[in-house]
Amino acid sequence: MATGDLITPTQNTWCPGCGNFAIQHILKEVIAGLINDGTPAERIVLVTGIGCHAKMADYLGVNSFYSLHGRTVPVATGIKVANPDLTVICCVGDGDCYGEGLEHLLFAAKRNVGITVIVHNNRVYGLTTGQYTPTSPEGFPGKSTPHGTIEHPINPLTLLLSSGAGWVGRGYTRRLPHLKGLIDAAVRHHGFAALDVLQICATFYNRAACYNAHTYDLADHDPSRFEDAYAKAHEWDYTSEAPIPLGIFFDQDLPRFEDRVRESAAPSTDTNAAIGRILDQHR
Repeated sequence: MATGDLITPTQNTWCPGCGNFAIQHILKEVIAGLINDGTPAERIVLVTGIGCHAKMADYLGVNSFYSLHGRTVPVATGIKVANPDLTVICCVGDGDCYGEGLEHLLFAAKRNVGITVIVHNNRVYGLTTGQYTPTSPEGFPGKSTPHGTIEHPINPLTLLLSSGAGWVGRGYTRRLPHLKGLIDAAVRHHGFAALDVLQICATFYNRAACYNAHTYDLADHDPSRFEDAYAKAHEWDYTSEAPIPLGIFFDQDLPRFEDRVRESAAPSTDTNAAIGRILDQHR
């Protein structure tokens, strides 16, 4: 399938230089690869949140669902549980997913729901013109904090690993071939996969110089070892200009939530009612 067939005629309103363009370019190639490998296009679903990243649902020509702010992951979970044969990809923002949506993200990691979560992490609320997010560094002078934030940022990778995520990675939008390999690996992973993408916000928080200077590949890293993955994830705290590792931190196959739901529901004559009871137990 030609990648151009996956781009809609909707007018693109991202700012020039926005890292979303890189993610869109790679996603269309990864999706085209899935289709060429035999995945029917109608079985690929894109779920987005609220923010600049969410316009991906307008610009990519696949089945999509706009969710509420922070609610991308539970919507994607419902879609995957209802039809495990679907390939479900989430595009979320750092404010969207690491703020309001953090609980949903960590529980999806804990349950090993078979979805891919791509976090467009520009470390700023770009759509609302420059407020700080959970990954903005301490001292960030945003619209809501003109004298600088007084909060230390969270480290989403250590949180995800601690929650039981089976696949965790980090990429950067100015390293396209590397990022493409990461997104492709995340989408093809059997269970839950979370990829934190350091994305350039050219208008409100351009960190290109820092990322260009400090990012490096996890070339000799063994992603099967949890202790090594956690140590590497802890190496950069999202504030200091320390070395920033990029790559697959952790990769492990685990039983998927949707499969276990189906197995638990199998003895019941009313499958929908059984699935509802199981989901109620995990809320």
